[in-house]
Amino acid sequence: MAYFEELPNISQPSLLPRSNRVEDRVIVKNIFKRSKLRTDVDQAITAFNYYYVEDNQRPDVLAQELYGDSELDWVILTTNNITNVRDQWPLSHNDLYAYMLEKYGSESNILGIHHSETVKIVDEYNREILKGGLEVDVNFAFTFTGSVTSSTANLIRVQLTGNSNTINPVRSITNYSYENRLNEEKRKIRVLKPQFLGAFLTEHKQIMKYKQSSNYISKTLKGTDNPRVSGV
Repeated sequence: MAYFEELPNISQPSLLPRSNRVEDRVIVKNIFKRSKLRTDVDQAITAFNYYYVEDNQRPDVLAQELYGDSELDWVILTTNNITNVRDQWPLSHNDLYAYMLEKYGSESNILGIHHSETVKIVDEYNREILKGGLEVDVNFAFTFTGSVTSSTANLIRVQLTGNSNTINPVRSITNYSYENRLNEEKRKIRVLKPQFLGAFLTEHKQIMKYKQSSNYISKTLKGTDNPRVSGV
């Protein structure tokens, strides 16, 4: 079931130079017609599995693996509200590097600093004192009463007893780390469980059908105004 096969049609005026008659029309697919998950299905945790997209794993490859049909790749895209595969699907490692090289201009620029962010701080009871990952100035300072008991690039542990103490819980994020993080987030998707696929496809077909309107011709075809007549 290829996605474009299910799209309804539009009868629109021909714009070819030699089509001078107002009745000259062509039938085209309505690429602006699209379906989306019902709210109740979208929020039903039991209908989905969470999935991590591997490197070089395209939507059609994943659809073949999950549903036995590569042409059902649009189901995966729809359930994740992906409308632009180029921007919203994770890039392979090679493609990501090529993208960064084009964006930043050189390898040295790729390794340049994109921004600074906070390092998470917890106390002796593992309570969060400062949230990590907040974008801050490189000179950001944090003052607390107590002392640092351990420190890594991702976590600082403190004991909240003693004298006032000021630290600089900041780490630098390179352009490479920033872009790689965004790409990794795209790998975390959800996929419709195979047992719900049949119901999803049936509802999709119903959504693709036209309802009665002034331009209605059939469930799979509607007309549009002729600009030569309406002046639109």
